[in-house]
Amino acid sequence: MNASTPPDDIEARARRRVGMKMGFYIHLLVYVLVNLGLFAINMARGGEHWAIWPLAGWGLGLAIHGVVTFLNLSGEGMRERMLKDEIERLRRKG
Repeated sequence: MNASTPPDDIEARARRRVGMKMGFYIHLLVYVLVNLGLFAINMARGGEHWAIWPLAGWGLGLAIHGVVTFLNLSGEGMRERMLKDEIERLRRKG
């Protein structure tokens, strides 16, 4: 992002980035609350340790969600640098 980026574009990008982060944090909160409930049910019914399976499966999905979210956010600057480099290369070429 440079100094000539219009304020509306900056706000739109900021809203998208905040939306991505909030989506992940909400997913994380639901994961924790549901799995605490499953753990409580598991313990109340004798603790057969079945609650580990939804914890692990959903945890894998949550981890993938987190990686995709935060790599996408950190990669945004890289995409802009690559775009800038390509524009410069094309200007020099043609």
